[in-house]
Amino acid sequence: MTRAMIREWDKASSKRCLWGGRVGREKITVVGAGNVGGTTAQRLAETGCYDVVLLDIVDGVPQGKGLDLAQSCTLVGSDAHVEGTGDYKATTGSSVVIITSGVPRKPGMSREQLLATNAKIVKDVVQQAVAVSPKAILLVVTNPLDVMTYVAYKVSKFPRERVIGMAGALDAARLRAFVAAELRVSVENVQAMVLGGHGDSMVPLMRYTTVAGVPLSEWLPKDRIDALVKRTQDGGAEIVSLLKTGSAYYAPSASIVSMVEAILKDSHKILPCATLCRGEYGVDQLFVGVPVKLGRRGVEEVVQLKLTSEEQAALMKSAAGVRELCSLVDGMI
Repeated sequence: MTRAMIREWDKASSKRCLWGGRVGREKITVVGAGNVGGTTAQRLAETGCYDVVLLDIVDGVPQGKGLDLAQSCTLVGSDAHVEGTGDYKATTGSSVVIITSGVPRKPGMSREQLLATNAKIVKDVVQQAVAVSPKAILLVVTNPLDVMTYVAYKVSKFPRERVIGMAGALDAARLRAFVAAELRVSVENVQAMVLGGHGDSMVPLMRYTTVAGVPLSEWLPKDRIDALVKRTQDGGAEIVSLLKTGSAYYAPSASIVSMVEAILKDSHKILPCATLCRGEYGVDQLFVGVPVKLGRRGVEEVVQLKLTSEEQAALMKSAAGVRELCSLVDGMI
């Protein structure tokens, strides 16, 4: 290959990540180097479109995983820079900060103890991250998701557009996977929408769940649809029961990356995410999962769908549960 050919190759490669008039890779920070954080960093690095900082307080873990990821990039054709660190200075100027750090609920731990522990972790992460990346978009993954997103919003004092929780995208992905398997069709043919809090109070909108544009009710009887909804609501717990000593991370990391790409590519893609509602869907000053349009500013718009009285009641019940937990953490932050 001649030098001229190499120059042309480099020029073409750089254009692959040309978004919003800017050439090159933007920095994304992933806080928490566990299974979810590590897999998210891998997926982001392998796109070749982002430089990735993997941060954790456990010395050696982010550095080791970062080095491993950097070496893997040579095999997948990615020139992304990957750094593992425990120092927030390395995250300076991040476009997106993904927060996966936190602890799962342990035997004997009360709900209030879990809230207090993870609220403290998220508060500390947000304070340090926004100090060096004041223009970043915060993407929260730590559970309980809706409440921790609320904590990040309160601590960061960012506008609502730049604080988003990853929940509905994962729940909708699970529902799509179950429907596709049930009907033995491509997942690309299945569309789904899930509202409400992340957990068993989620509200799958079956009227908006379609296969090749046809409502699911024309494909399956009600008892089978109800079974798929129940399995979606228990999706995380089912995986935990199978793994015994862990929880899901492949689908959560893929959901995170789908949101990041919608934001940084300014695609205006509509995904269900936890966002601060201000009267939309009858919910006020509360983070719950609703369909939003994602772009460079984060949440560009909350998309309003018409709900039946039953769907609206289910959403309000879900929101009430989130509000109760938020009232508990108010005194902790």
